[in-house]
Amino acid sequence: MNTAILIPARYNSSRFPGKPLQILGSKTMVETVAEKCSESGLPVYILTDDTRIVENVDKTYNVIYDEAPYDNGTERCMGALSNPMLDKYDFFINVQGDMPDISSEIINSVYKKMISDYRIVTAYTDIKNEAQKNDTNSVKIIVTKNNVRWFGRGFKYGYHHLGIYGYSRHNLEVYGKRQTEYENLEQLEQLRWFERGVEISAVKVDFDGVEINTPEDIKKWNAKNNK
Repeated sequence: MNTAILIPARYNSSRFPGKPLQILGSKTMVETVAEKCSESGLPVYILTDDTRIVENVDKTYNVIYDEAPYDNGTERCMGALSNPMLDKYDFFINVQGDMPDISSEIINSVYKKMISDYRIVTAYTDIKNEAQKNDTNSVKIIVTKNNVRWFGRGFKYGYHHLGIYGYSRHNLEVYGKRQTEYENLEQLEQLRWFERGVEISAVKVDFDGVEINTPEDIKKWNAKNNK
């Protein structure tokens, strides 16, 4: 399958400005994510709206610069489809730029599920503790028979949703640029697909990493990795 990994990297995040260029160990966060993604063997593209990210990313990585405003990372991926660099790909795996502990095993699990049923696929794992249940930055997911029923922040049950999606070019194109009621309710971009009538499959994976939502998470990651 002609598949590429896309990593949206917006500089002016409302919750954590400059997050992609925060240092994890000896590399920027976006480079750390790109390095992990490269271990899957799939080509990797960093999508950004800021020249500071272009200038500070190792030149061995493919970077697509687009200064157009987008509401979220999925819209940025959709916008990147017009770039000739992506013409040869029919499928994409969107990895959030704040997942430095993404693994090739997780990526390959999403990839295999995607090419087996051609639907949008995302990943989830067990909720690890009470703190995660109560953390609104930790997105929850309700799954029944490998089908996603809902994503949310406020409830304390279900599973922990991981920020990775696999989809075809077609399903990315139908995402559109109009925000929806569900999306605005939970402040979660993936809910836009539900109001487009698009189903989402899910695959369970093992994950014991740190997702970077706040400056405090940078400290947690560095401490865990002894950096």
